[in-house]
Amino acid sequence: WDTLIKIAVQIGCLLGQLVLGRLGDKIGRTTVYSASLMIAIITTIASAFANSMVKGFNVFVVLFIWRVLLGFGIGGDYPLTATIVSEYASPSQRGKMIAAVFSCQGFGNVLAPIVGIIVTACFKGAIDNDVRNLDYVWRLIIGLGCIPGVATLYWRLTMEDSKRFQLETAKAAAANADEDMLREKLLAKRQQFASDEPQQEEARVESPMLDTPELLAEQQKPRRAKTFMQYFGEWRHLKVLLGTSIAWFALDVAFYGINLNGAVVIDAIGFAGDLYTDKPSQFIIRNCLGNIIINILGSVPGYWIAVFTIERLGRKTIQLMGFGMLTILYIVLGFAYHKILDKSVAGFIVLFTLAQLFQNFGPNVTTFVIPGEVFPTRFRSTAHGISAAAGKLGAIVAQGGFMQLKDRGGKNAFIDHLLEIFAL
Repeated sequence: WDTLIKIAVQIGCLLGQLVLGRLGDKIGRTTVYSASLMIAIITTIASAFANSMVKGFNVFVVLFIWRVLLGFGIGGDYPLTATIVSEYASPSQRGKMIAAVFSCQGFGNVLAPIVGIIVTACFKGAIDNDVRNLDYVWRLIIGLGCIPGVATLYWRLTMEDSKRFQLETAKAAAANADEDMLREKLLAKRQQFASDEPQQEEARVESPMLDTPELLAEQQKPRRAKTFMQYFGEWRHLKVLLGTSIAWFALDVAFYGINLNGAVVIDAIGFAGDLYTDKPSQFIIRNCLGNIIINILGSVPGYWIAVFTIERLGRKTIQLMGFGMLTILYIVLGFAYHKILDKSVAGFIVLFTLAQLFQNFGPNVTTFVIPGEVFPTRFRSTAHGISAAAGKLGAIVAQGGFMQLKDRGGKNAFIDHLLEIFAL
C-alpha cells in the first residue's frame, strides 16, 4: 500500500494532464483551470475523511481512489498554468515568468513539513500515549492542504482567457468558416454545370482553362485550420513534442525516484532517528526537519537561480548543463555511496544538495518552461499536457519499478545501484 498511495497522485496527474490539457485548448484555459482547482479542493477534503466501508473497500483502497482523483485535478494545473502565463507574459520575460510561477512549489515543499511539525506538536502528548492518535494528525495535514486552493479559487473563477488565445480561436473559426463557404460555392457551381451540360461542353472546347469545380478547388487552396493530428503529423513538429516529452520522462525517473523517498536519504545521513526507540512524535518531527533542510539547502535555491538566469543563459543551456551535472553527481553518489557515507556524512550531504540544486537549476524548471513556449497557441495546452504526462509516466516507472528494488539485499542496500541507474 505504501507504493500505491505514493503513485496514486502520479497516476491521476498523468490522466489529468492529458484530459484537462486537451480541454484547455477546446473549451478555454480559464474554465478548465478553475475546474481543475475545484476538483483538487473537493478530493483533498474527501481524502482527509477517507475511511473503510462497512462492506467492501478498506481505508487504503478508498484513499487510493481519492488520491487518484486528486492527482487528476492537480494534473490540469501543469499545462494550464504554463499556457496561461506564457500567453499573458511578454516574450522578453516569458521564460522568467513561467519559471517563477513553477518555482513557487519550492516554498510549498518547505511549508508542507512545517505544517506536519506544527500539527504533530499539537498532538504530541496524545501521540506518545497512543500512536493510534496519529489518525487525527495525517487527516488534518491532508485537509489543511486545501486552504491555499480555496484562497486562490476566486481569482481563477474571475480570470479571462488571454487576448492571444481569443484571437487564435477566432482566426481558426474564421478559417474553417471560409472553407465551408468555399465548399458551398463549389457545390453550387457543380450543380449549375450539371443543369446546363450542353453549354458546359461547348465552353470546355472553347476555353479549356475555364474554372470547373476541380480546377477551382485546385486554384483556391483550402484554408481550414490544421487539426492536432495534421500539425503533429509533420515530422518537424512531432520531433519537438518528442523532445519535450522524452526530456521530461528522463528527468522524472530520477527526480521522483529520489524525492518520493526522501526518508531514505534522511535515514542515510542519520537524521531520521530510530523508529523503535524514539517517541512517535519525535520521530515524525525529526523526519519533517530533515525534509525542510534538504529543500532549503538545494531545492529552493535551485529554483530561483533558474528564474533569474533563464533569460540570460537560455533554456537549452540550463537544461543541458543540468542533465550533465546530474549525470556526474549520480555517478559519484552511486559508485562511491558507501565510501562517502562511511568517511564523511557532510560530504554526502554536499553532493546530494548539489544534485537537488542542479535538478531545479536545470531540467526540472526547463522541462516545464519549454513546452509552454515552443508550441502554437491552439495546441499549446494539449502539447504541454502530453509532455508533462510523459514526465509522470517516468515518476510511476521510478516509484512502481526501480524503487521496489531499494531493499534488495537488505534495508536500502540497493540504493547505490539505483543512483547509478538514474545517472543513465
